[in-house]
Amino acid sequence: MNKVTQPTAAIRHASRLAHEGHWKADGSANSKAPKWAKYRAEMRSEFPLPYRGGKDPLAEQIGKFVGKLDMLRPEKGGPAYLGDNAELTWTYPEVKDVKIAQEMGPIDDVLNGVVDMFQGLGNWGSPLTMCNVLPQGNTAAIMASMMAQVFAASLIEGEYSWNVQRAELESAGMLSNLVGWDAQKAGGLFTFGGTGCWLYGVKYGLTRVLPDSRKKGIRTDAKIICSEQAHYCQANCSDWSGLGEDNVIRVKTDIATNQMDLIDLERILKELTASKTPIAVVVCTMGTTDSSCFDPIGKVRTLLDRYPNPKGFGKTVIYADAVVGWSWIYFKDYDFIGNPLGFSDRILPILKQNGEMMKEIEHADCIGIDFHKVGYAPYISSLFLYKDADEFESLHRRGQDAYLQVRTPFNPMYYTLETSRTAQGALAAWATLKYFGIEGFQALLGGILETKYYLYDLLEKEPDMVCVNAEDTGLINLYRVYPKGVDAKAQYNKELTNPGGRPDLIKHNHLTEAVGNLLFEWYRTGKKIDGQFTPWMSFTTGFRTTEYNRDEHDSDEVVFALKSFPMNPYVTPEIMKHVVRCVQAARDDVMKSRVLAAA
Repeated sequence: MNKVTQPTAAIRHASRLAHEGHWKADGSANSKAPKWAKYRAEMRSEFPLPYRGGKDPLAEQIGKFVGKLDMLRPEKGGPAYLGDNAELTWTYPEVKDVKIAQEMGPIDDVLNGVVDMFQGLGNWGSPLTMCNVLPQGNTAAIMASMMAQVFAASLIEGEYSWNVQRAELESAGMLSNLVGWDAQKAGGLFTFGGTGCWLYGVKYGLTRVLPDSRKKGIRTDAKIICSEQAHYCQANCSDWSGLGEDNVIRVKTDIATNQMDLIDLERILKELTASKTPIAVVVCTMGTTDSSCFDPIGKVRTLLDRYPNPKGFGKTVIYADAVVGWSWIYFKDYDFIGNPLGFSDRILPILKQNGEMMKEIEHADCIGIDFHKVGYAPYISSLFLYKDADEFESLHRRGQDAYLQVRTPFNPMYYTLETSRTAQGALAAWATLKYFGIEGFQALLGGILETKYYLYDLLEKEPDMVCVNAEDTGLINLYRVYPKGVDAKAQYNKELTNPGGRPDLIKHNHLTEAVGNLLFEWYRTGKKIDGQFTPWMSFTTGFRTTEYNRDEHDSDEVVFALKSFPMNPYVTPEIMKHVVRCVQAARDDVMKSRVLAAA
């Protein structure tokens, strides 16, 4: 006999009158209201007001926060980190063993905890900070990105961003015009950093070249071609796209310019053509962090036209990885004869060379641009720019979604990797482009080069130090320091060009690493040299190979170097002199400790 199931009793809800009785006329909870209602009323008092004219908790907390933010900054002449405690205050994995409190916490305590987490963080606004190509964001960009946080504008589609969509559309338009594309036919999307731009470039190539891949998956080993100087995210993007790291082919680079070697590229293209292997994307590196290089993208385009993909496959995409170098395009039309900004004769030809190299970027199908690097905008503000919006958006378009409705002419939700996308990056970029204009960017970039070559001149006067990227035209000084009494230039030349110099290369690489680590320790512990705090610098463990290791057969035959990025507008000549003194002092300490250890 079947068991009879009794109907479940209907869920009892509070009556309408009971629910209304929880609240006072001003929206606060009555004393007899249930605990959830009292919590809700308390939370309301800490959410931003939805209208003007009242006492706004957000404005009140911002006022308090401005004071706390100011107290995090050091006094003038202070160290290159925030707060008064540079120590790492947590251990791993113990830091993860934390539980959520049962009851609500006071908002002031919570925000004080947030401020406390910034203790010891490197201060990108400090003139002593020169470890990477990451300057502090400009005020206009910071304020603009805050608007997106307050009002939650989402670039998923038009209804949730409305007129804020202009920030993405107009930023893409301004950059397209600067590149030389037809702005009304081009498009752009703000995404999760330079790696996101690279990944979009790879996906564009896969979708265009392997049109069935969206439905059936990648069934053909199409290739990604990039240079030996290409960013290491090539591994991330080939892996996460499903194509696989083994399908990345790295082209040799010129030993002097670091540019893609066109002879080697043509050799690769011939081999792939003979084997009927398609190329999804060729990545041209247009400015790098360490060894500034600009691949000859126009000549790459000519070669690809000469060696098209086999029948049945689409046309190879050219992606220009310009996340670091994009802003040199501001000099493509600069009046170098009149020189209205008054740059020195020394850097004028460098600015002209960089501007002319960036002119060729118009040959790309798509471009990666980071505003949080040489755009002086806050994290994250990365733009993936594409020349043919109709093609890119139709290739990646998905069907209608019942969840959202079309309310404006621009709805990226149908073809982007992301669905939810904050407007912070787009607003920061838009504000930066409007605020700096062309001459503002030119002044910032030219100022970096003026400072860079000032440091170069200081290094030239030191017999125990040598600049190892003197031919590069980018933003960074790379240099080595040798033991006292060693002719740095002659010694480095031997290590770079003569296989017999390999033992010394390795020995002095170790010295460079030890000096770099000691400088970091001094920066972190607040050590002063000649009464000034130690700068925050860094080092590379292989910015280039030696000339006898062009095929990269020996991982030890690479050049280590100390790094200084003079990106900060507050940097002075005295600070650059201080850099040299600190490096030599660190070298002396390292050598002394080695002598004592040997004894």
